[in-house]
Amino acid sequence: MAEYFDSLETRDPEERERALMAALPRQIEHAKKNAPAFAKFLAGVDPREITSRKALAQLPVTRKSDVKDLQQDAPPFGGLVATAPGRLARIFVSPGPTNEPEGARPDYWRTARALFAAGFRPGDILQNCFTYHFTPAASMVEGGALKLGCAVIPAGVGQTEMQVQAMSTLKPAGYCGTPSFLKIIVEKAQEMGADISSLKKACVAAEALPPSLRQWLKDHGLKTVLQWYGTADLGQIAYESEAMEGMILDEGILVEIVRPGTGDPVTECEVGEVVVTTFGTDYPLVRFGTGDLSAAMPGISPCGRTNVRIRGWMGRADQNTKVKGMFVHPGQVAEVLKRHREIVKARLVVDNPGGQDRMTLHCETSAIPSEVLAGAIAESMRELTKLRGEVAFRKPGELPNDGKVIEDAKKYD
Repeated sequence: MAEYFDSLETRDPEERERALMAALPRQIEHAKKNAPAFAKFLAGVDPREITSRKALAQLPVTRKSDVKDLQQDAPPFGGLVATAPGRLARIFVSPGPTNEPEGARPDYWRTARALFAAGFRPGDILQNCFTYHFTPAASMVEGGALKLGCAVIPAGVGQTEMQVQAMSTLKPAGYCGTPSFLKIIVEKAQEMGADISSLKKACVAAEALPPSLRQWLKDHGLKTVLQWYGTADLGQIAYESEAMEGMILDEGILVEIVRPGTGDPVTECEVGEVVVTTFGTDYPLVRFGTGDLSAAMPGISPCGRTNVRIRGWMGRADQNTKVKGMFVHPGQVAEVLKRHREIVKARLVVDNPGGQDRMTLHCETSAIPSEVLAGAIAESMRELTKLRGEVAFRKPGELPNDGKVIEDAKKYD
């Protein structure tokens, strides 16, 4: 018999829609009264009239790509946050830089639902291998785990031998982190001859999970490997269930799929940008454009959960690109060029040979290419993106004249 996190997951879809539409005017009113940016964006909007998706679609979209500029103009949160900074639980500083608030309520990011769907239960030990440094990924998982009654090993990223030793000693039931790092840990355990057989389930995010990698992990002892999808602004957006047929929308948000560059909803199954309205009081985002592409799927999941399913992350509507679970922005590439005037033209290519994300800055330069220049450019990339990258010199005129700053060339089977 199927188990569910709560009764919200199996309610009649029409009941869910009525509840969302009833909550929408209150949330818009709250955003207008308490978040200065939304008071400006929604000036002239009567919240009492926003009681349908058609009415909601008339409101402006605030895009993730706008947040950095908003925060520079009105620090620390660009007027988007409705809670005083000192009353928040945590304030994160993600690359960009972008400041992200975490409210004080339990499971602020709503990840407990995804962990439950992946098989985590009270009393389980969970090894959390998302980063605990500045960015919220680890806190997103930890809040959900604590809500469920799980103990958390705050392992973070890197230090693979210590990860294996912790697993061997503490016997966690499951793992949370990127799927590629889990593969590295399993391979290291084999190399060390360590017993990590307690590890039976994984709830992974922040990068793609190709079918071949999911199968590889199952072939090496993992019974369940499921994904969840979220952002540092919105928390969880969707998650996989045991049916593994699309990703089920979270119960705490309202999602639209719109035509990229517009706020116009697309038809069912059509690919578009994921736009989210939240119902939390701290960060009351109204029509927040994630820049991510996806598409709604018809029908309900075979697992019995009745919320809308999406096809998961299908790429970016803009040129912001994920590398090892972190976004790299065109503005960061521009900053590299400002530091090195020798670069006439550049294009950051992100690929994933062997399933590992790699970024390479292809440069046309006015100076003679050298190892010294390549090293200096690589160091600037590391400082500005917090990620390691390679440098490749190209001949003048060799880079395409197509306006692309970042090319996402990752391939998945």
